[in-house]
Amino acid sequence: MSFTRRSATLFLATFLVACANPGIVQISPDTYLLSRTDKGGIFGNPSAMKAEVLTEANAFAESKGKVAIPLFVHETPLVVGQRFASVEYQFRVVDRNDPEARRTSLVPRADVVIEKTEKITADVRTKDQTERNKDVYAELIKLDDLRKRGILTEAEFEAQKRKLLDGK
Repeated sequence: MSFTRRSATLFLATFLVACANPGIVQISPDTYLLSRTDKGGIFGNPSAMKAEVLTEANAFAESKGKVAIPLFVHETPLVVGQRFASVEYQFRVVDRNDPEARRTSLVPRADVVIEKTEKITADVRTKDQTERNKDVYAELIKLDDLRKRGILTEAEFEAQKRKLLDGK
């Protein structure tokens, strides 16, 4: 075997080992993560891959005399030329008579979260001087909350604060 062919073979072997699935990973005392990527491309079988992941997790729990409780499953579909199909499964391992063992449904999680951010200006006015001192503190708290939520910019916050403190 020539040097170039040996180098290519060594590179390929290293690449395949580096791309291997990590197996079951413990992420807390009773919680584990198992992920798998189907590198078969269009010839792969994502459903079989998911079934293998679930079977492996259940066998792992069984080997400890316990049961696997699903927490989260995330599947990524194949996009030809961009990414392989994959599945990530998070599960807890509990005793068979644990109350959690009876509740095995997954709670759906949103894949997309939409946030709406609006900027507003606040015209803060107080009544008279005696009530003003009480209201100034409350209004400053409100302005600070609006700033922390991103509704007011730092400059808008400072301008409104200055108006409030100046009594305008």
